[in-house]
Amino acid sequence: MTKYNDAPQAPEAPDFDAAALAGERLSLLAFHQLCGNMAGIPFVKVVVERETRKVHFINNEKYDFHADYIAERIQGVPRATVRAKIDEFNKQVYLSPTRPYFLGILSIHTGHAREGGQFFALETVEVDNMDTAMLLDFFTVLKHNVDASIPLFLKPANHAQEADVAQVDPVELPRMYNYELFAQKDYVPLNAGSAVGRLRVFAAEAYAKEAHTLKWYDIIVMDRVPDNIPRLSGIINSQHTTPLSHTNVLASGWQVPNAVQLGVVEYATASKLDGKWVTYTVDPKADAVVLTPTERPAETSEQPRWKVQQIRMEEPETKGSAILPLNALRMSDRFRYGTKAANLGELTYLLLHGSTRLTGYYRVARPPRAHLLTYLADYIGEPNDGALADKAWGFLKDSVEVPRGIAVPFSVQQEFLEGSPKIQQAIGKLKMALELGAKEVDALCLMIQQLIRTTRMPDKMRDLIDAKISEALSGVRSFVVRSSSNAEDLKDFSAAGIYESINHVTTADKIFESIKEVWASLISPRSVRLRQDVGISLDDSYMGVIIQEEVQSDMGGVMVTTNPMNMAADFRNVYVNASDKSAIEVVTGNALPFQYLFNTVEGGGRTLSIGGAKKDLDSGKKARMQKLAFCGRLLQSHFSQDYTFSTPADIEWAALGDKIFILQLRPYAV
Repeated sequence: MTKYNDAPQAPEAPDFDAAALAGERLSLLAFHQLCGNMAGIPFVKVVVERETRKVHFINNEKYDFHADYIAERIQGVPRATVRAKIDEFNKQVYLSPTRPYFLGILSIHTGHAREGGQFFALETVEVDNMDTAMLLDFFTVLKHNVDASIPLFLKPANHAQEADVAQVDPVELPRMYNYELFAQKDYVPLNAGSAVGRLRVFAAEAYAKEAHTLKWYDIIVMDRVPDNIPRLSGIINSQHTTPLSHTNVLASGWQVPNAVQLGVVEYATASKLDGKWVTYTVDPKADAVVLTPTERPAETSEQPRWKVQQIRMEEPETKGSAILPLNALRMSDRFRYGTKAANLGELTYLLLHGSTRLTGYYRVARPPRAHLLTYLADYIGEPNDGALADKAWGFLKDSVEVPRGIAVPFSVQQEFLEGSPKIQQAIGKLKMALELGAKEVDALCLMIQQLIRTTRMPDKMRDLIDAKISEALSGVRSFVVRSSSNAEDLKDFSAAGIYESINHVTTADKIFESIKEVWASLISPRSVRLRQDVGISLDDSYMGVIIQEEVQSDMGGVMVTTNPMNMAADFRNVYVNASDKSAIEVVTGNALPFQYLFNTVEGGGRTLSIGGAKKDLDSGKKARMQKLAFCGRLLQSHFSQDYTFSTPADIEWAALGDKIFILQLRPYAV
């Protein structure tokens, strides 16, 4: 088995059976006897009794929660006693200025550029509101109770703590910010799983020439895997990227293992693994990807299972639909206008009329809590009473807007295509080539795309679209022309980034050119092949178009209403990527964005990465993203397709001043 492992190694030691090490200095040996492991980082839980200054280092195998340890080992009561009043307990230990305990996590790291060797990092839980004096006190107590040969740093757990420690001399309170650790992290699991496949290592310049040689069973290794990959069996980036780039969203939708592993290109090349068959595993609890050389399985000569699984398609309506403003659409109109347009229409309707589903996520029990409604009420500043749903609606409509737009239905695209004999003849040839598996498929796709671009739009059609833009979007200077297909955002087929959207469109002629470009993207070689792979035929694929006001913004990005690094266990946080330019920078993966987690229960946030920037965004922008996070949970509730309200939403957004604009909304592929 081959695996990267730069994390600190546990010293050889017998099993440690104690509940905790209490009242004694923590040696490195004792740390590894007590520790658990989270995303490859060894850690122990810490409790400090403030009155006596006694420190407890807790055995992770015996206690999953600080509260359980405090109940049994300090207070002498059953765990169930504290769990029954967990909210009161949490307020006492995390929010009260007279709290009896300091609670935290002590982790060990290695190889950071600032220190070079091993070091401890001390942090509280993210909701803890310790002030500067408490943080200093907590740090000082721990410093005198851990192995003195290993440097200790405070790791601020939220934005408030970051602001507090910035006012303290770093000699008195050494600190290591989360984004500093993230930038040095060798391994980031993006999508857990295991696959057997052929490892293919590409340099960026070679990929363009050799991409056509990729097969479905390949596992691609690159510095940064590009957007235009075909469906593969695994992805490994050797440079940091964001889980919300189009490539990584596709990997999530395909359910293939996907990770960032620094140094993997050099390792695979030096180990002569390029072109060899391996078992590739991504485990969120591990400290590296695992690449195990293996034999080629016999079944690789056949089609993959996903290639013969048919995606269920809703019967579309392709005749006689009107061009409508977005605010006239509902979610059920997706079979006429496409998923994106229907979702934006539903969102507009929601802001105008409200929804009984808005508080659904907060009504679900999170044991030992019966529900989370009190937390929502606290954040929006309203009582938790029978009118909370209406008050949540008021908060939502005061917080977000949908830019004005119109939806051009499938029927207009069909009328255009059917009006050209040349296009119809070429489409017929493409269908036959697909049926026969002919090598001319890509060339035919490119030819049809060019025909669509160069075929003149009939005056009657052009005049109708022009009239609708004049009615609904008068005064707009710059537009976005977006794709809205029926063949996207489906179960097992996300299609992230495979259809065109055009920004900064300022003239009528450019609008009509852009509409045809969007139509043409339905027949790109890549989109045709990706759909064909999952049983979506050309006959079943249609393209609507959204023509929308392009809003001015001072930041933008993408949010998913889950923590993609810990989806199963983290019900509090949503993950936000931001750019001080636009959301395009995030989804294309061209630049590393700011990355945040925002708590949608107790509130507060923390910075995971500042991307390529030199400093973090200011507190005002973080406050807007915190508001967006709570709005995202409300939208997740409304758009979820079941009554667990657990389907995460993928939301593209922009902001200017106090305004937050929702540009796109779809289910997040999990």
